Amino acid sequence: MKKVEKPKKPLLFYYTIALVALLLLNIFLFPNIGANRVKEVDYGTFLTMVDQKQVSRVELNGDMIYFTDKSEEAQLYETATFDDPELVNRLQDAGCEFGRVAQKEMNPILNFLLVWILPILIFWGLGQLLTRLLMNKMGGATAGGPFMQFGKSNAKVYVESTTGITFNDVAGEDEAKELLAEIVDFLHNPQKYQEIGAVCPKGALLVGPPGTGKTLLAKAVAGEAEVPFFSISGSEFVEMFVGMGASKVRDLFKQANEKAPCIVFIDEIDTIGKKRDSGGIGGNDEREQTLNQLLAELDGFDPSKGVIVLGATNRPEVLDKALLRPGRFDRRITVDRPNLAGRLATLQVHTRNIRLAEDVNLEKIAQATAGCVGADLANLVNEAALRAVRKGRRAVNQDDLLVSFELVIAGSEKKGTVITEAEKRIIAYHEVGHALVAAKQKNAQPVSKITIVPHTQGALGYTLHLPEEEKFLMSREDILTEIRTLLAGRSSEEVVCNTMTSGAANDIERATEMARNLVARFGMCDEFDMMALGSVQSQYLDGGYSMTCAQETYAAADRETIKILRQCHEEAKQILRENRELLDKIAAYLLKKETITGQEMMAIIEGRDPETVDNYGASKSSQPAFRPSVPETIEAPARHINIVSEPIPMPDYDEKPEDKDPESTPAEDKPAEHADGDPE
Repeated sequence: MKKVEKPKKPLLFYYTIALVALLLLNIFLFPNIGANRVKEVDYGTFLTMVDQKQVSRVELNGDMIYFTDKSEEAQLYETATFDDPELVNRLQDAGCEFGRVAQKEMNPILNFLLVWILPILIFWGLGQLLTRLLMNKMGGATAGGPFMQFGKSNAKVYVESTTGITFNDVAGEDEAKELLAEIVDFLHNPQKYQEIGAVCPKGALLVGPPGTGKTLLAKAVAGEAEVPFFSISGSEFVEMFVGMGASKVRDLFKQANEKAPCIVFIDEIDTIGKKRDSGGIGGNDEREQTLNQLLAELDGFDPSKGVIVLGATNRPEVLDKALLRPGRFDRRITVDRPNLAGRLATLQVHTRNIRLAEDVNLEKIAQATAGCVGADLANLVNEAALRAVRKGRRAVNQDDLLVSFELVIAGSEKKGTVITEAEKRIIAYHEVGHALVAAKQKNAQPVSKITIVPHTQGALGYTLHLPEEEKFLMSREDILTEIRTLLAGRSSEEVVCNTMTSGAANDIERATEMARNLVARFGMCDEFDMMALGSVQSQYLDGGYSMTCAQETYAAADRETIKILRQCHEEAKQILRENRELLDKIAAYLLKKETITGQEMMAIIEGRDPETVDNYGASKSSQPAFRPSVPETIEAPARHINIVSEPIPMPDYDEKPEDKDPESTPAEDKPAEHADGDPE
């Protein structure tokens, strides 16, 4: 956790503290320094000591008499003087040494220096000292400190191959690596390109969804090329002072030219590379100034020196066209979500340092994780390793990986969630409705698992689907089938329970989005034929789009969307009415077990005993899990989750997962089971 720094105090605060300290010292400390050395007595005591010949020396200083006694450790006394003409005779009779201190006028120049100049010098010195201390605390006033770093680049420099990352550490992005390998080859062998007259691309822009490995690829290029690697984020060019962003750009490229050949990597380049405002209203002069300087630097440096600029962004659509033209960023490299083979290769990379049990099949995990990026797979493997440690095993088994996948998409179980029997019945029919409608449709995705166990990510229950193949295209019938499956949960509530609940909120949102895409984007509606009614705004983020049509057309598109949803809703209810007996049987079995597999559901549909089915996710206990009976809060809607299945033929790989644990036994690796039927 990053420590929060306290706000800096103004310099006047420290001057005030110093003044108060001096006043306190002058009032309390300085007068008391000599107070313990001088003893004050009355004039009578002084005369008595003189008469008793106890006084050795007397000095008259103004209105005060100072005298010392004749003890071994002479004590200094003081008393007030009186008009006593016999005092001199007494002192002579007692044999005392006495005299008067001559009063001298202080030099006016010295008086001026002490009264005026000295305090000023003291305060000035304290101010300088405090200023230096503050500057040292903030990084110093040298060239490396923040006070002297205005306009200096904050780029992290990795010298030579200190990134520690090569292309072997990047998997699932073979096309991107192939394009970047040419840049690496140019940095290694520039002469063969110069002989033919070719120049290396000045820049390459890495675009793709978050977590696909854009930054990792840039570091791998530097590691392969073994050249200095400058890494900086686009937000680091933004400063509170005008012109500092442009100054940092100049300094960055100055350093890069000094260390050429090298690689300059600007992460999240859309921060400074956004389209410039042509209207002059609401623009950002500082950002545009920084962008203009970046454009000038990209045009100015000599490509033969081997300075390569790499940029990364999730939002290429917002970048300025001048930044994307050839001669600046010559190549646009898409780092997309990995396919089946890419996911398998990525899992093999992330499990290189993980001890795997003999039952681990990474191919099945790759098949089950369609749509996941490299960061998702790395997190999945790490969660599986943590679960294995939590279970006391010395190796990660297949069950750890599968349970970790469900943990990532749905969260962990909430065993203490308050759900009434009536609510549990509605949730069961809701989830079985999804599964049964999917099973009764030709193009639907097979069901893998049904559960009514609440999870931490807001789902009161969910249904996992396993497509038989990884699809990249969807037909109109595929979309309509998916919409019917999504609406089947609410339809089941209406058919069986004669009610509607908020548990279908997420299903309705997804179904509406798919129906609207069918009408507005995919050109699958008879009313609008091939007309595109919307444009995508962020392709690699949320995939949202805005409607670009007249209001009348927008309203007509809404009517077509409603028509599709209403038709699919009625068809889903019709399927459930025709299969009401199966719906009741599966729901009763789900209420008993709380978690069942798609194989158990198919056994009920085919008239077989589901208890004979033995598969991952099935419950073996006949006792229901503990559920409090009195609800206090309304839970979030149930989710409908899709993943990919295993029946996909896998390509051949030379490498096999290594690190088998010979010491792990079947008894160790057997997952623990609970009454709710879901392994931990």
